[in-house]
Amino acid sequence: MDRPLVAVVLAGGTGTRLYPASRSDRPKQFQSFGRDASLLTATVERAGFADEVYVLTRPAFADGVREHAPEAAVLTEPEPKDTGPALTYAAHRIREQVGECALVCLPSDHHVDGDFETTARTAAEVAVETAGLVTVGVEPTRAAPGYGYIEPGERREPDRWGESDGASGDDRAESWAGYHTVASFTEKPDPETAARYVAEGYYWNAGIFAWTPDAFLAAARDSPLEPLVTALDDDSPDAGFAAVESVSVDYAVLEDNDETYLVPATFAWDDVGSWDAFERVLDADAAGNVVLGDALLADAEDCVVATDGHVSLVGVSDLVVASYGDRTLVVPKGETQRVREVVEQLRAQGRY
Repeated sequence: MDRPLVAVVLAGGTGTRLYPASRSDRPKQFQSFGRDASLLTATVERAGFADEVYVLTRPAFADGVREHAPEAAVLTEPEPKDTGPALTYAAHRIREQVGECALVCLPSDHHVDGDFETTARTAAEVAVETAGLVTVGVEPTRAAPGYGYIEPGERREPDRWGESDGASGDDRAESWAGYHTVASFTEKPDPETAARYVAEGYYWNAGIFAWTPDAFLAAARDSPLEPLVTALDDDSPDAGFAAVESVSVDYAVLEDNDETYLVPATFAWDDVGSWDAFERVLDADAAGNVVLGDALLADAEDCVVATDGHVSLVGVSDLVVASYGDRTLVVPKGETQRVREVVEQLRAQGRY
């Protein structure tokens, strides 16, 4: 590829569905959840193949980012307004600092197992070749109504192959099956629709993207994010953020863009966004319990337990019990998405 490859790691959220481990002053990307490194540290290490790595965060988290990822450059957005404004700001700032490059954008809090680099480099290559916007799709392992889904369109072969990873064109062609146009995006379908999507060959939307700054900013200018792009051109980022609503990049830009493409992932993936995810990414005991921290379980089955103190469970099943500091959460495993309701009420009370 004839331009630098830059990884942009998004680390401005708090992880509301992992309350009470995650709170306003202790976002989930700074926590390890039983692993050797924090989620942010692992993500930055995963992106180490890039020529440069940036972490985009909010000002209050900047010092924490420097502690967990000292080798990365840090960008601070004026205020958190979801991924649409965040990625617009990142594309504009990085183009100013690096010049025209290929950007690979990834969340800081996902579980990835396998060959991430090949997919990322391929997505960047497709972004440069097509001058379009690329999203990475993960082959579903189950019908998950809480995820976004991508319907693949026409399958295409690349016109050229990058040599920056040392692989020849023939080697790359043998290890990768091309890319697709995108026929449609669907966010969080009902369980029956999710099952149909899995059967019909849809992909999960992993929230991992690639594009050039020019291509993305041109698309953003033709979207609800146009006031922000104009303000950034005028060196007025605060005014630009004030002029736009909180909106995801999928909804604001990708869904209405005619030049959006899908690259299938070559790795296993999970969105570690809610407590039930840990039984998919961590080993369970003989009774099906996943435990993070010090816990005593007597006649307990299929529970997720997480604590920075001590928790005892007796005669229960299918629960999430999370206890951190002075806060404890108990919720059925099948209703972990409702943790957001608790956080909303706590925020309204100024207690989150």
